[in-house]
Amino acid sequence: MSRGRLAVAIAMLVVLVPRGLAAHSGPPYPIVSNQIAGPYSISLWTDPDTTDDETPAGQFWVMLEAVGDVKAVSAGTIATVSIRPLDRSGNPRERQCVPVGGDAARQFVALVMDHEGRFAVRVTVDGPSGRGQVEAEVAATYDLRPSPGVVVLYLVPFIAVGALWVKVLVRRRRGKVVT
Repeated sequence: MSRGRLAVAIAMLVVLVPRGLAAHSGPPYPIVSNQIAGPYSISLWTDPDTTDDETPAGQFWVMLEAVGDVKAVSAGTIATVSIRPLDRSGNPRERQCVPVGGDAARQFVALVMDHEGRFAVRVTVDGPSGRGQVEAEVAATYDLRPSPGVVVLYLVPFIAVGALWVKVLVRRRRGKVVT
C-alpha cells in the first residue's frame, strides 16, 4: 500500500471512530455560589442538557463547606437535588447525590430534563450537623453538538480534497505532472 493510501486509510479510521465526539459539551457553570443554609455553605454547578430519550443529562455538582461551629462536612452528609419545570406542568424529579471520590463535600447527580425551558432546582442537604436547603432556577437546552454522523458527512469533502492534493504532490515528486 502506498503512503498516500495509508494516510487516507488512517484519516478515515480516525474520523469513523467518533469517541471524542461524544465527550463533554462544555464546562458546567454555577447557579448558586456559597449560599449559607443551616450549617453549610452550598454551591451548585450545573450542565443542564435536555434529552428526548430519557437519558439523565441534566448534571448537578453540589459543593459543601462547613460553617459556624462545624469544622468539616461529615461523611454521612447527603445532598438531594430536585427539579421541576417552571414553563409547563410536569412532575418533579428528585435523586440523592453521590459523593465524588468518597468526599461528602463534593457530590454529583444527573437527572432527566425532558424539554427545553426553565426548571426550578432545589438542593436539600441532610447530615449529622443539620439540614440546609437552597433554591435556584436554570434554563435547560439541547446539547448543540452535531451528531457523529453529521461530523463525518461534513468532513468527507475535506478529506477527499486532501487525498487528491496528496496524490498530486506525490505524482509531481515522481516527475509525472498531472494536468
